[in-house]
Amino acid sequence: MIHEVDEGLRGLVTEEALAGTGVDVSFEAPTRDWAARRNSPTVNLFLYDIREDRSRHFQGRVAERDATGRTVAWHDAPHFFALSYLVTAWTKRPTDEHRLLAALLAGLVRHDELPADRLTGSLAALRLAVPMVVAAPPGEGRALADVWTALGGELKPSLDLVVIAPVSTRRTPAAPPVLERTVRVTDASVASAGRRTGTTVTRRHDDADRAGSTSRPGAERRRRSARPEGDR
Repeated sequence: MIHEVDEGLRGLVTEEALAGTGVDVSFEAPTRDWAARRNSPTVNLFLYDIREDRSRHFQGRVAERDATGRTVAWHDAPHFFALSYLVTAWTKRPTDEHRLLAALLAGLVRHDELPADRLTGSLAALRLAVPMVVAAPPGEGRALADVWTALGGELKPSLDLVVIAPVSTRRTPAAPPVLERTVRVTDASVASAGRRTGTTVTRRHDDADRAGSTSRPGAERRRRSARPEGDR
């Protein structure tokens, strides 16, 4: 995640804030030895502090989607970390450094968060905002004067840049989408007609049987009464 924030900031500085200047961007610690090796105008973004921001933690899961919008994975609720950068400009003259810092400040304050097109890797997959604060009042973190003392260098003008980035804890692939569906259809009207036909036929047979059983004795009596008396 940290290297993804680094690359997002590099693009923001070189392609927007300082576009066309040809200024180098470095993430090395700005020590005396580093300053001695520098041979061109450089902007240094030194990551000096990393702290978890628990106030941003939430419950639930975050969907990871592909280019078509289909969910391909689920991420558990991420943790958020504040990455603090010491931003300095290095040239041969202080006035040139001030111009670079002014251009950096104007370019960075345009954005409340890292632009979405600057996000890569896990930051792009989560599709969450990555807030960014420039030159905010110092908080509970380490004082910048202490940072310079630890670096062994002299204090110089700088910008304090804080980027709050999410870190995914667990990624679970989503189940594959349903591509085929099998549907069984029963024609209810045909089945119902068949049942009705069977019942009717049965009734007809029963009626015929009853009709035959009642008509035979009467017919036999009529035949007997029609015979001559000698035949009886």
